[in-house]
Amino acid sequence: MLQHSAAFGQERKRAMAARATISGEAPILLEAREKGVLRLTLNRPEARNALSMALMASLQEALQRAARDGQVRVIVIAAAGPAFCAGHDLRELRADPRREIYERVFAQCSELMLSIVRLPKPVVAEVHGIATAAGCQLVATCDLAVAAEDTRFATPGVNIGLFCSTPMVALSRAVGRKAAMEMLLTGRLIDAAAARALGLLNRIVPASELREATDALASEIAGKSALTLAIGKEAFYRQAELDLASAYRYTAEVMTKNMLAHDAGEGIDAFLEKRAPLWQDR
Repeated sequence: MLQHSAAFGQERKRAMAARATISGEAPILLEAREKGVLRLTLNRPEARNALSMALMASLQEALQRAARDGQVRVIVIAAAGPAFCAGHDLRELRADPRREIYERVFAQCSELMLSIVRLPKPVVAEVHGIATAAGCQLVATCDLAVAAEDTRFATPGVNIGLFCSTPMVALSRAVGRKAAMEMLLTGRLIDAAAARALGLLNRIVPASELREATDALASEIAGKSALTLAIGKEAFYRQAELDLASAYRYTAEVMTKNMLAHDAGEGIDAFLEKRAPLWQDR
């Protein structure tokens, strides 16, 4: 099913790219990089960056390329226009109301979110405006999130008869269960301060400082050993699914493996010698 979904998404992405080339439309995903940070900008502002099949396919493909690119150390997911992401493209969902279409869309979205978690590089969400439904899911899925003060969040599917079941997966792993259930059952918007208090955000900054704050955080992380970041990110998500004793056994083995890596030796020696480490990502 996921392979079929990915193939379908690639077909849609190629078709959209071809139409954009012919009509002169802007690409639906913008890419820029600077000093090890890859910035991916959702670019459907007229649709509040709703996650159409084509946009999800474009984002998935960009993440896959980033995973293989040794020059990319951190990924930032941002958005153009007045909103970060309003969730799934409801007009697209209703345009062809067949079961197989719905299966493709939700399988594609699930695979995209899994790709972010499995990516061996940190992913930071830069959030503004609103992040609702699958947009809130995207924020919850990213490893870190920085938001503008006036950003609002919700999982409002219950209000239109479509419970936010797939967003629930990421949300319930990012915030406490009762907080997640309240968001899911009421569909109410919460502000950035509430979202941070729940654990959905790392930082809140004035809107005028959002880009600067996100870039500073991403650049700080990009200066670490890429190998160490990859080891740590994988271990973080794996241990979270284990019972306490199993988690300690697993992470003890991870730390042993990490200690045997070149960068661990270099980092410890640099600390003891009071100098900056020279990472080789091995």
